[in-house]
Amino acid sequence: MKQLTPLILTVSVPPHRHSGVTVRNRMFKLLLAMTPAAIMAVLFFGMPAARVMALSMATAVFTELICDKFMERDSDIHDLNAFVVGLSLAFLLPASAPWWLVVTGSAASIIVGKMMFGPLGGSPFCAPLVGWAICRISWPEFMDIDATMLSIDLSYPLARLQNFGLASVGNTDLFSLLLGKQLGGLGAVQILGVLLGGIYLVVRKHVHYLIPAGVILGVLLTSGLLCMVDPTNNASPLFHLLTGSTLFGAFFLATDMPSSPNREIPMLLFGLLAGVLIIIIRTYGIYPDGVPFAILLANLFTPIFDRIRPEPFGKR
Repeated sequence: MKQLTPLILTVSVPPHRHSGVTVRNRMFKLLLAMTPAAIMAVLFFGMPAARVMALSMATAVFTELICDKFMERDSDIHDLNAFVVGLSLAFLLPASAPWWLVVTGSAASIIVGKMMFGPLGGSPFCAPLVGWAICRISWPEFMDIDATMLSIDLSYPLARLQNFGLASVGNTDLFSLLLGKQLGGLGAVQILGVLLGGIYLVVRKHVHYLIPAGVILGVLLTSGLLCMVDPTNNASPLFHLLTGSTLFGAFFLATDMPSSPNREIPMLLFGLLAGVLIIIIRTYGIYPDGVPFAILLANLFTPIFDRIRPEPFGKR
């Protein structure tokens, strides 16, 4: 009788097939997507914008290296995540930010927003938003945009709306807002550059379209409803979409993978919640641009949204 050769089976944990996407590749594509807005920021704000971006990224990288050394673990600096965190924070800061504010915010983003929760993927919050919130609450006067220091003639539409009412922004040119001719976070207000980068990320499937779509839909629906109820005091949905860091938050901050849901229905609900909170904070809060706080609050609901799961196949 012919002896049968035993079948050798290899048992391992999933995933069993690599998709080809690595952390480094994803972070590189994020940096590439932020490049148009970064270039526009330098063109509008000059060397102060380049100074803030370079200092923020350098501080983030150096801080992560120091943390890795103290934690006695191999450095993951090659995955480029620290560069993304640093540049994202710089996009939210004014070009007039003093050097110590940039350094403090960037270091806090890495230490408090990332390393305290372990390696990449452990933080429940979008890391650059943590650093921004610490700076915004601790030194609000330095987080406000100083146009005179930058020697530029631009307005801050959201602050004008909050302080002087709808009449003060009634003649705002929406096309100028699209081109970044407004005060705010030095990269976040470069709407055209942010939009180009965001579309690139969605088309290349580096971020899921449902989260930015949910944020944009939440902003449009909420601001549209308020505008219908009281059109004399509430700005149009398009104004809210093109001012501040709405689109940057939708495409680059709300889509942070560790702090956002990973299923389709939770993604949409997460985005909608963030969009609604943006308008609520802008309308009833004390901060003109409520995007960072809105996304941080939405991050708190990610574990709840992740509990929304499809029923197992065949369950009765």
